[in-house]
Amino acid sequence: MIYSLSLLLILIGLYGIICKKNVVKIILGIIIMEYGINLFILLLGWRKEAVAPILDLSKNPVADPVPQAMVLTVIAAGLGLVSLMVALAIRLYEQYGTFDTTKMKEEE
Repeated sequence: MIYSLSLLLILIGLYGIICKKNVVKIILGIIIMEYGINLFILLLGWRKEAVAPILDLSKNPVADPVPQAMVLTVIAAGLGLVSLMVALAIRLYEQYGTFDTTKMKEEE
């Protein structure tokens, strides 16, 4: 069930990237898609009735910490990517006076 939620987030983000013409909506689509991918990666390391590896060193099942570390790295890199996209969107707005990509193409 929760895997379908991550797939739904990825598909919503993909729809926003492909079908929307507004730069801000495209950026939001990328962010939503990134959240879906991060959720999917976290789910790959999840095990039923598992505990965090730092809490229990006995023979209880533990969650895999590698996907969690990867997602932390992706979140940090994603923050840099989002700030770059917002800066580019601001420059596009200063250049063309709109966030609409079709109007930007008309002005060329």
